[in-house]
Amino acid sequence: MNVTEAVRARMSVRAFRPDPVPGELLKEILQIAERAPSGGNLQPWRVYALAGEPLAELKAAIAASPLEEPEYDVYPPNLWDPFRTRRYQCGEDLYASIEIPREDRPARLRQLARNAQFFGAPVGLFFFLERRLGPPQWSDVGMYMQTVMLLAVERGLATCAQEFWARYPRAVSQFLGLSDELQLFSGMALGYPDESAPINRWRTRRDPFEIWCEMRGF
Repeated sequence: MNVTEAVRARMSVRAFRPDPVPGELLKEILQIAERAPSGGNLQPWRVYALAGEPLAELKAAIAASPLEEPEYDVYPPNLWDPFRTRRYQCGEDLYASIEIPREDRPARLRQLARNAQFFGAPVGLFFFLERRLGPPQWSDVGMYMQTVMLLAVERGLATCAQEFWARYPRAVSQFLGLSDELQLFSGMALGYPDESAPINRWRTRRDPFEIWCEMRGF
């Protein structure tokens, strides 16, 4: 598989098989991903990987924890178009794939809550950075995460990046025994995709190239 194939194959998987991921395989992915770009070579990412009993304990702790004040706004308040429409369409397509109508709010909330179970994935990853760092370093962490996701695809694995975890920053940090100097940026589910799950059979839409790119001087 080449890079182009990995980019095209990557998607946010929301149903995983329980098959464990070998620790050495995960370590290989996380180590190779360290070659992701970072301004000034700051390498701001701090990664915590959980599986087995530690992951089960984290899930139980979160189930008993109330929602917190989010670390940051995942989306700007009063989202405007075209971003609002894109987000709306993404949600409608997702719930349509599992036959949950818009008016069935309890079912939608149950699906949202599956984030806290990493959608059944055998590995849960958390990505932190020092709180004093700024937006450029957040971008660096995002590039590291993307590199992890593409390397996972190359190895037959799947992922789902989860900014959902911004809702539980203190609970996760307390579970991991981390100081307030570290800020939780995102979680990620990682494992083998359940190819039979309907929720894994759809793809988000993309606007035409001409909508978001201008090429000059070519």
